[in-house]
Amino acid sequence: QVQLAESGGGLVQAGGSLRLSCAASGRTLSEYAMGWFRQAPGKEREFLVRISRSGSITRTSDSAKGRFTISRDNTKNTVYLQMDSLKPEDTAVYYCAADRGTVPTTLPQRFEYWGQGTQVTVSS
Repeated sequence: QVQLAESGGGLVQAGGSLRLSCAASGRTLSEYAMGWFRQAPGKEREFLVRISRSGSITRTSDSAKGRFTISRDNTKNTVYLQMDSLKPEDTAVYYCAADRGTVPTTLPQRFEYWGQGTQVTVSS
């Protein structure tokens, strides 16, 4: 199975940017479609973006559209989330997840493997 580790979270002012990374080990990342989710205190885990195995197809939620971009470098076994124009309501723990299925999904329960999460805090 694949192990995932997020990094790059932190404290940023509103309007700023962060780039999160998700490094995979144990298996080749290209075997999986990948997604980014977030979870704020007291809220359900929310889908943000996903990317196909090759990186040619992405899907973005309405809340992330125009501000968040997912990309991947299979040679580095790493997936990225570029976040721009951050808002205080983006404050959450951000998770990357791996989907080995063949049918694209945005449902968190369909992603088999998860990282431990990285905290992103956006101050106003």
